[in-house]
Amino acid sequence: MKIAIVANGEWDQEWGKVELSSYEMIIAADGGGKHVIESGHFPDALIGDLDSIEPEILELCRQKGIPIVSYPSQKDETDLELACMYGVEIWQKAKEGKTKEQENRKNSESLLPEIESSHEDSREGSRFEVESSQPEITLLGGTGGRIDHLLGNLSLLLKFFYQGYPIKMKDPQHDIYLVDGEKIIEGFPGQTLSLIPVSPKAKVSTEGFYYPLYGEYLYQENPRGISNVLEGKEGKIKVSEGIVLVIQLEIYKI
Repeated sequence: MKIAIVANGEWDQEWGKVELSSYEMIIAADGGGKHVIESGHFPDALIGDLDSIEPEILELCRQKGIPIVSYPSQKDETDLELACMYGVEIWQKAKEGKTKEQENRKNSESLLPEIESSHEDSREGSRFEVESSQPEITLLGGTGGRIDHLLGNLSLLLKFFYQGYPIKMKDPQHDIYLVDGEKIIEGFPGQTLSLIPVSPKAKVSTEGFYYPLYGEYLYQENPRGISNVLEGKEGKIKVSEGIVLVIQLEIYKI
């Protein structure tokens, strides 16, 4: 099951039109709904405090019967965080084979926070099937614009990674994800790729890279892993200690 979660960051409409076609479910985080619609798609759900989505876009979503889950503007979670929580819960419910999203909601271990029960939730039963034991959830529109938002979005990757959900982030230029074991990297000869430890240190080995690592430590305070290069169409990363943030550049060439 492939889920796209669209934030209100930098967006390329033509790229979005093609990219969104590859997902089974699209969740818009507040103003991300405009990105989805302007790229020729409609979200399967709209999540957030609705303070940045344009009124006409919100009204169009209501007319289309798109499920809307709204929250107060004063809250602990960001809209994108709530959208990620929603996506993870949808995947969990579909995996369990449940047909009603609100079945025993108050008694379940929901990942969505209870906020005074004031949020508007017009969801219907899940219509998605899960073929994989691992969700494929990708954040789109999470880069560009405010640096604090970008850093916050990257921290969400780590939060859900710790919970067992390896969410990744993507834009027209980058693929961004976390690795704490072995990973085959698919790309092209000469592709730039950076390895940045998010733990204090990470023990990393690589194969198929121009600058190889042989069980060596990368440290948070030393940017040694920036701008490595794939020698062929594939490379291999093994992280035997710690967690590494991988950033692949020029993914449009793959």
